[in-house]
Amino acid sequence: MLEALTGTGLAASAGLNAYIPLLLMGLLARFTDAIQLPSGWAWLSNGWVLLILAVLLSIETVADKVPVVDHFNDIVQTVVRPTAGGLAFGAGSESKTVTVSDPGTFFTSHQWVPVVAGILIAFCVHGVKATARPVVNVSTAGFGAPIVSTLEDFSSVAMSLLAVLLPVLVLVGLLLMLWFAVWVVRRRRHRRVKRETVETQQIFG
Repeated sequence: MLEALTGTGLAASAGLNAYIPLLLMGLLARFTDAIQLPSGWAWLSNGWVLLILAVLLSIETVADKVPVVDHFNDIVQTVVRPTAGGLAFGAGSESKTVTVSDPGTFFTSHQWVPVVAGILIAFCVHGVKATARPVVNVSTAGFGAPIVSTLEDFSSVAMSLLAVLLPVLVLVGLLLMLWFAVWVVRRRRHRRVKRETVETQQIFG
């Protein structure tokens, strides 16, 4: 079960920022004993891969904090984040960490399952993020974009660390994401009703 929580946390993290969980896993595997990647995922700790991930993370971090640019970035990331989520879930669920000592007992024969699960989880989180950002931008005249983006980055880092070190607490992070998703839906519905009311008043006023 811990393997599933580790993979889920990493995939959810990728839904917020595609490169943070992959870079974090690579760094932890290269410089610490907190995680041991299986042979099929050892490339994540390669120096060149870490450098590329760091560069991509820098670009993503800047682009996601600029209003309008963040919208186009989310469109591009619709493919990137789910892909990263699949990689993160696959690598994380099959790795030995400080809490998972025998990952092979969970995904023994169906190695494609964790990758698909990661893609779906990351896609759902990305969907909430991409839907929420226009709401934030409109309600704050764009000033909220860098603040919310920074909070998302910190959340991605925290979720990744919890997934590796304390996967049980991943459930708390997922509950917070679910609460945020509900808030976004209600906020969008409120804005739509308000806009329709104003348009009706203009027509019949």
